[in-house]
Amino acid sequence: MAQAIYRNIPDSAGENAYAADPDFARLLRIYATPAEVAHVEPRFEELGALVGDELEQLALTADKHKPTLAVRHRNASPRNGIDKHPAYVQLERYAFSHFGLAAMSHRPGVFDWPEKWPPIVKYGLTYLFVQAEFGLCCPLSMTDALTRTLAKFGDPALVDRFFDDLTTQDFESLCQGAMFMTEQDAGSDVGRISTEAREDNGVWRLYGDKWFCSNADAGLAMVLARPVDGGEGTKGLTLFLLPRHKADGELNDYRLIRLKDKLGTRSMASGEITLDGAEAYVVGEPGSGFKQMTDMINMSRLSNGVRSAGLMRRALNEALFFARHREAFGHKLVDLPLMWRTLLKLMTPAEQGRSMAFHTADVLRRADGGDARAQKLLRILTPLMKFRTTRDARKVAGDGMEVRGGCGYIEEFSDARVLRDAHLGSIWEGTSNIVALDVVRSIKREDTLATLVPYLHECLDAVELPAAARGVFDDALERAERAVMRVVENKDATIDTRVAASGLYHVASAVFLAWEASRSEGDWRRLALAWLVLTHRVLPRDPLAVDAPDAELVQCLLAEAPMSRDQALSLAPEPACA
Repeated sequence: MAQAIYRNIPDSAGENAYAADPDFARLLRIYATPAEVAHVEPRFEELGALVGDELEQLALTADKHKPTLAVRHRNASPRNGIDKHPAYVQLERYAFSHFGLAAMSHRPGVFDWPEKWPPIVKYGLTYLFVQAEFGLCCPLSMTDALTRTLAKFGDPALVDRFFDDLTTQDFESLCQGAMFMTEQDAGSDVGRISTEAREDNGVWRLYGDKWFCSNADAGLAMVLARPVDGGEGTKGLTLFLLPRHKADGELNDYRLIRLKDKLGTRSMASGEITLDGAEAYVVGEPGSGFKQMTDMINMSRLSNGVRSAGLMRRALNEALFFARHREAFGHKLVDLPLMWRTLLKLMTPAEQGRSMAFHTADVLRRADGGDARAQKLLRILTPLMKFRTTRDARKVAGDGMEVRGGCGYIEEFSDARVLRDAHLGSIWEGTSNIVALDVVRSIKREDTLATLVPYLHECLDAVELPAAARGVFDDALERAERAVMRVVENKDATIDTRVAASGLYHVASAVFLAWEASRSEGDWRRLALAWLVLTHRVLPRDPLAVDAPDAELVQCLLAEAPMSRDQALSLAPEPACA
């Protein structure tokens, strides 16, 4: 990459985002079968090259040329559509058509594979794609999740009618998905939804306003509405499938009122919609709409966590590249001790997020296969990951931008765009407070902690740690469990919900990092990262303690080079006092 260094300004343009991330290939081999890896890894390599080159340029262009609302044709006939910049459309072609990211979980044949791809492949590719473009990953997620929810709850005839268009890789016939739920009076408080559904001669029609509709011109949207006799609260809501066009090809009876002027995800159109008797189809059991929509929300939250993890990796990639090539005071930045701490503060949450994302994706595979235990694990891991990774991404993106300095603050590089986009993750599909409360709700209603804790112990059993090192994990897990249960059992402790959820996330991610290390063919670097998580984010520690790290081990971590078991174990902290 010497050609990318001009006058001491490193530029990672052209770097393959997959090849530059050595842990990625190792993790793919842990979570996918050898046959799956052999078949799909060339696609990861192809996408990695595109992320560092063409997709990055398309994303920068699309960010600067926001979509626009077109209310009428020039002859004054209604158009009610959205004009997207060609750069964004090309990104859509890559994501939906070339890589089949919205199709591969629902039908065989993507990449000529005879089966549906497991979640780790879809989310692994999404993790890579988002390092170039974040906004488009919302329509990808919505289309994927809508298809899942429709297939799970919809009438077979309704599924047959729309399934092929939702899962096609033919871009011209593709039907994208969306979820229109938020209203002015009903954001997180879904029970206040006022959109009304009326049945008219066997046809359901929707009336009302939806306040924040991402992918606003999608071909199909899942909508929560209240039938006139549906009652109050969430129990009175029914789930509807809203098509953009009626069966005769005419536009359905709803209007795009305006598009949102957003801090980030500028490439993707979010807007306000007024429903004027729009035709829609009941999905699932009437009155159970919120429960059914929750399935779509949870899949969106999982995708959201994956995307935030990907953004952290993008920020880390940029910071590592810059530090390895930028010279100051007679040294490369990566050789300066204070920069070590900065880079490790980026690397640790980034790798936490990736381990949580990939492990949860594998839990989803088992849950969809009928594993009841995995279904409970998925129920708690999904909000846990969404809550913390989205918050960490904001900090990692900001600190990553600072590593680049002044150049990071200008829009020619993507640091500023990544930072803007990172702030949306903790708002989409539930703010941090709402999602942290959902962690607690899963424990109260479904006893999920009683499933998660033994599962984490089993993961640790597989690592075969020395007694003292295992004691560190056991102590941290016990303390995290106690903190969560205090919140669960004491209404007055609700104020500490986020603290307890954060602690559980940190311990679970450290366990998954250690578990991955035990399966990495002699490379124990991820165990060293697990110790960093426990030391700096869980265990009691003197904030004024000055302890010089082992320079050789730090450089090994920052070089992302394989580490021996003994090296990793040498970083183990002392057990905390009970």
